[in-house]
Amino acid sequence: MANRAVFLDRDGTIIEEVNYLRRIEEMIVFPFAADALRSLSAAGFLNVVVSNQSAVARGFLDEGALKTIHEELARRLKKDGAIIDAFYYCPHHVEATIEKYRKACECRKPRPGLIFLAASDLQIDVMSSFVVGDRAGDIGAAREAGCRSVLVKTGYGETALNELNGLKPDYVAENLLEAAEWIIAADR
Repeated sequence: MANRAVFLDRDGTIIEEVNYLRRIEEMIVFPFAADALRSLSAAGFLNVVVSNQSAVARGFLDEGALKTIHEELARRLKKDGAIIDAFYYCPHHVEATIEKYRKACECRKPRPGLIFLAASDLQIDVMSSFVVGDRAGDIGAAREAGCRSVLVKTGYGETALNELNGLKPDYVAENLLEAAEWIIAADR
C-alpha cells in the first residue's frame, strides 16, 4: 500500500524566511510548525520537505552545511514531538556561481522532480498527497505532480497571491497549522 505525504516547502513555511539561510543561528522555527507536523503525522501523512536551495549554487553554503541545518531543524522539531520523515532539496540554479550546480533541472520547483524522487524513494501516492508552500513555484510543482496544494501566507505567501499567473491553489491558509487542519479535513 502506498504512503500519503505532505510535501512541505522549508523557508517561509516551516521556518521564517531569512533570504538564503546560511547558518543555524539564523533559523527560527515557526511556533505553530511542530503542532502542524504532529497533526499531519497523526493523520497518517509522511512529512517530506522539498525545497529549492540555490544558496548552495550561489556559494553561500555547501551541501554539508545544508545537511547540518536540516539535522538541526529535525532535532528542534523532534524535541517538540514532530517528525520530518525526509528532506529533499535542489541545489541547482541556471545562474549559479559554482559551475557544477549551474543547470536547469527537473528538481527545481516549479518542476516536480523532488516530489517524484521522494515518491519513488518512500512509496508515496502523489495523487493522495498535498504540497504546502509560500510561493507560486510550490503550487506549480503540485500541479505538475498531480497533488493538491495549499499556499500559506507566511514567508512570501502574501506576495505570491499576486504572482500565481493563473495557478490556483486548492486552499490558501494563514500558516502551516491552518494548512494542516484543512488537509486533514479535506482528506476525510
